[in-house]
Amino acid sequence: MTESHYNWKDSALYSGQPSRRLFDRFNGDQVLFIINFYGSLSGRFTIKEGREIEYEISHHLPLEAKSEISVVNWIRNMKWGSQHHLRVVN
Repeated sequence: MTESHYNWKDSALYSGQPSRRLFDRFNGDQVLFIINFYGSLSGRFTIKEGREIEYEISHHLPLEAKSEISVVNWIRNMKWGSQHHLRVVN
């Protein structure tokens, strides 16, 4: 993880599938859970992509994304930009 603002609570709480549980962008365990889940859906997920998703969550996740499921859906609606940064597709 490249961001440094996280609280680390209890990683045992985050396993299986994302749920309607409230998403906390400051909870490092939960952010890592979402990144790892999304990566498990892709056959070719890289550490670089994981770091870019972490950056996007930290800096661009809309306040409306309140559950783990809504965060995963938001990530799914992103695509690679021309400079290899993720950007939201409208």
